[in-house]
Amino acid sequence: MTITSQDNAKLKLVRKLRERKHREREDLFASEGEDLLAAGLAAGAEPRFVLTAAGAGLATSWGGEEVEPELLAAASTLGSGTRAIAVWPRLWAATATAPSLYLHGVGDPGNVGAILRSADALLGGTVVLGPECADPFSPKAVRASMGSIFTRPPRRAELAETPAPRVALVAHGGDGLAALDGAATVCLGAEREGLPEEVVAACEATATIPLRPGGAESLNVAAAAAIACQRMKEAVG
Repeated sequence: MTITSQDNAKLKLVRKLRERKHREREDLFASEGEDLLAAGLAAGAEPRFVLTAAGAGLATSWGGEEVEPELLAAASTLGSGTRAIAVWPRLWAATATAPSLYLHGVGDPGNVGAILRSADALLGGTVVLGPECADPFSPKAVRASMGSIFTRPPRRAELAETPAPRVALVAHGGDGLAALDGAATVCLGAEREGLPEEVVAACEATATIPLRPGGAESLNVAAAAAIACQRMKEAVG
């Protein structure tokens, strides 16, 4: 039976899950698009429910309920709409396994999602979210993770709960990338503020990514995280 009312309870829930307070209250999040739906199912996650656009022929493949396309588009956070929305329980890692990335004050959800993706692709470790980090289950973060939110769930924890030794990645004044060799946790901060002094002091070493003279003065935190992940991957062979 096709859903034809915007007052349908499942559509209402999807719209509510755009906001962090509702995601936390319901302990649920939404994914948009067939690729993320496929990634979640491939990772063994079990959706609470699946909604697909009526007439798109997706119900046969994904199950769930069909929805009038304009109503599904209205529930979507994408400007172009979507043909599939799934609602899932939020997934968190039970522990932080080495090698890990610790994020402090990374407030852009796109960066958080991209870092989840890089850590999954290159390290297979855990992304640990410290204070003032964006919600990894926000729509933008989930899209940027490209499915890694399912395969390598993040963890919320204090720095002291991450595995040692720890290396702080700082914009200036640290050692070269060789300082990352042997690190169990690499710490990254917000692009503008960087890591607080107390976090840097709690690390065993600092590292700085060398930039070419005359080029950009800094890197996006997600790009810096990807470089750090690659270096750690090379160090462990």
